[in-house]
Amino acid sequence: MLGGYVGRDNGNADEGPRESSPGSERHSALFARLVLQLADLAMVMMGRVPNPQTGQTHRDFDAAQMFIDQLEMLEVKTRGNLLPEESRLLRDTLMQLRLSFVDAVEQAGAQTESRAPEGPADAPAPGQPAPSATPADSTSTTGPARASEDESESRRRFFKKYDV
Repeated sequence: MLGGYVGRDNGNADEGPRESSPGSERHSALFARLVLQLADLAMVMMGRVPNPQTGQTHRDFDAAQMFIDQLEMLEVKTRGNLLPEESRLLRDTLMQLRLSFVDAVEQAGAQTESRAPEGPADAPAPGQPAPSATPADSTSTTGPARASEDESESRRRFFKKYDV
């Protein structure tokens, strides 16, 4: 037995939500705090919220994914043992984080694509005339079609990961 954890009563998770007691109210508050803390960390890692220590934003999508995965694990492991409010908080928080993650990844991809043509590799060599149809120019005419393909591919990858 770890830290006084007893486990489920009778092992029956289908009995419905547990009864409210002073100890369970404290545990509900701690659970909500844990969910919101993990969600805040994921938002910081997505660059959606500035780091409270530095005040700067940065992106680490792998770390953000790890926090989202931890919340998903909590959802799976606590299924049938949560009060309706706790279950709703966890479900809604996960939905918000998943949407924010997709949006943050798409924004980061759009920003890197918009920076790519500015690089020195795209500039013509000194004394060389600028080509009339460079690969960047040909993609600009099909840019919206290509962007929608990239966007659908990104969403497809996202839904494969989180499809329940």
